[in-house]
Amino acid sequence: MNIDVLREQIASDEGKKYEVYLCSENHPTVGIGHLITADDPEYGQPIGTEVSEDRVNEAFDSDIRTTLEDCRIIFDDFDGMPEEIQLCLANMAFQLGRPTLTMFRKSVAYANDGDWSSLADEILDSRWAQEQTPHRANRISDRIKAVADG
Repeated sequence: MNIDVLREQIASDEGKKYEVYLCSENHPTVGIGHLITADDPEYGQPIGTEVSEDRVNEAFDSDIRTTLEDCRIIFDDFDGMPEEIQLCLANMAFQLGRPTLTMFRKSVAYANDGDWSSLADEILDSRWAQEQTPHRANRISDRIKAVADG
């Protein structure tokens, strides 16, 4: 998979902010969708606290590595899937995180079976698609459908 393409797609979906902000779920976040945890230097900082470009890039690099590791844990043959599917699943994993994405049991099963059409439909049957980020979910579903229609 082309990691540069993945980085561009996620950055486009997440946006980039050089400050502490609240994400769509009202969690303190920084940079390119990096959820702030107790291990981060920004932990406890007020919303609006400035963050350097180096810190944003460091957090994003770490999050991309974690996302790919998570995908290899969740999906049986992640590296053997079509690149477009890998990009879509990694985008979902980046936003949702491994604990939440693993709750998409039917979606994970369809992905592991290579049933792209069912996967495209199933991911839309979620709070993520219906309430959180419907435009992103629909865009990802459409990309998966395009692979299914091949």
